[in-house]
Amino acid sequence: MTRFVLDPRLARDTMPLTDLSLCHVRLMNDARFPWLVLIPRRPDVQEVYDLDETDQMQLWREATTLGQAMMASLGGDKLNLASLGNIVAQLHMHVIVRQRDDDAWPGPVWGQGTPIPYADAGLQTMQERLMVLLDGLSL
Repeated sequence: MTRFVLDPRLARDTMPLTDLSLCHVRLMNDARFPWLVLIPRRPDVQEVYDLDETDQMQLWREATTLGQAMMASLGGDKLNLASLGNIVAQLHMHVIVRQRDDDAWPGPVWGQGTPIPYADAGLQTMQERLMVLLDGLSL
């Protein structure tokens, strides 16, 4: 049986946070945006339709519930949910809290400006804040 393996590019660009019932949750290493990536822990999945119906519903539930909690906690102006996969084929869902004054507004975050990696203290603060949110969710 094939097992779930994280794409090396996702591993390089993100830091692990936790596992939900379906998805592995990672923080994008770009301090300009509160940005999580949810990767379903299923092998060889590239498209949402590659998941069975139960997993499709769970992916949407995890993304929207987490996004709503992030918006409430971080005070965003807009929640972006996206699954592109043009560069990284492994199915992953971006959950991004946007602010009207962020570096990319009103456009997409991809290809806008230069990513700013988290400094150690900022990374720890964001990870702790997100873990409190994640621990409070029933997913």
